[in-house]
Amino acid sequence: MKKDVKDYIRTIVDFPHEGIMFRDVTTLFSDPRGFRMAIDQLLHPYAGQPIDKVVGLEARGFILGGAIAHQLSVGFVPVRKKGKLPGTTISQDYKLEYGEAIVEIHDDALKPGERVLVVDDLLATGGTAEAGIKLLERLGAEIIGCAFVIDLPELGGRKKLEALGMDVYALCEFDGM
Repeated sequence: MKKDVKDYIRTIVDFPHEGIMFRDVTTLFSDPRGFRMAIDQLLHPYAGQPIDKVVGLEARGFILGGAIAHQLSVGFVPVRKKGKLPGTTISQDYKLEYGEAIVEIHDDALKPGERVLVVDDLLATGGTAEAGIKLLERLGAEIIGCAFVIDLPELGGRKKLEALGMDVYALCEFDGM
């Protein structure tokens, strides 16, 4: 039987809190066929489009983004949690389910007009992705799309990003949280 990307993702019940169904992509990443399939499928909708950089969101977006940047022969730019980048940065705060967080990017990571693809493993509420998008826009980047392995549609992230004018692509969906 042929597997799809969703088949490689395990669910861990009640992690990190009771009632959460954690979608664990480490099982996808550890399988060479599954990982290759995910990278190829994340690239597919953007084939033939000019892309200057791939931007990965902390932290699993680094794994995916690095592999995609390699396939495209373009640079990779990380959007990191506050205090993790060594150079001069700009920052953006955003709301979490239980509080707030801040992400940063180097202030010279992108040139105005560069076409970027934003990548992460999971789209839930869209808070991290929205914060990353705001950073990229402040640097003058043109965001050609936001690609995710998993979308949790009930949490509204896709609608939030689409309301910002973003093209959103996900390989699979899971119900619930």
